[in-house]
Amino acid sequence: MYLITVLGNLLIILAVSSDSHLHTPMYFFLSNLSLTDICFTSTTIPNMLVNIQTQSKAITYPGCITQMYFFLLFAGLDDFILTVMAYDRYVAICHPLHYTVIMNPRLCGLLVLVSWVTIVSLFYGTSLGVYLSSAGSHHSQSSATASVLYTVVTPMLNPFIYSLRNRDIKRALRRLVGVATMKGPIVLGLRKCL
Repeated sequence: MYLITVLGNLLIILAVSSDSHLHTPMYFFLSNLSLTDICFTSTTIPNMLVNIQTQSKAITYPGCITQMYFFLLFAGLDDFILTVMAYDRYVAICHPLHYTVIMNPRLCGLLVLVSWVTIVSLFYGTSLGVYLSSAGSHHSQSSATASVLYTVVTPMLNPFIYSLRNRDIKRALRRLVGVATMKGPIVLGLRKCL
C-alpha cells in the first residue's frame, strides 16, 4: 500500500508538471496534495515497516518528537490543501465568469503557502478514536487498524478519488507514458518488453 501511495501520487505530480494543459489552479493544488500525501505517509510508514520486520517497537525520544512534528505538519497541510481545493471548486462553480480573476496565480501561491476541508470523516474519526480513547478500553489491534486507515489508506486513495477518474489527468498520463516509451527501453523503472 505504501508503494501504491508513493507511485500513484508521484504519477499525479509528473502528469501535472509535464502537461501544460494542466497548469491551472485545480491541478496546481492537486499536485501539492499529492506531494503532501507522499511526505505524510513517509513520516511513519518506513519506520513502521522496519519495526514490523525487526519485531521492535523502540524509538528514541528525539526520533519520536521529530516523527510527530512532521506527521502533524503534513496532516495539517493535507487538511488545508483540501480546504483550498474546495474553495477553488466553489469559485469555479458559483462564479465561473470571475474564476480567472479570483483564482489568479498570486492567490493560488498564497493559498498553498498559508494553507493546505477536513480530509474526510475517515481521517478525523479514526485519528480521534485512536488518540482520545481511554486506556481501559484501548485495544491495540483496533487502534493499529484505525492508524493504518488514516495514515495509509486515505493518502493511497487520493490519487484515485481526485484524479484518475479525470479525463485530463488520464490523457496527461498516457502522454507521459508515451513519451517515456519513446525515449528509451526503461519505462518508469520497469523494463519494457519488446
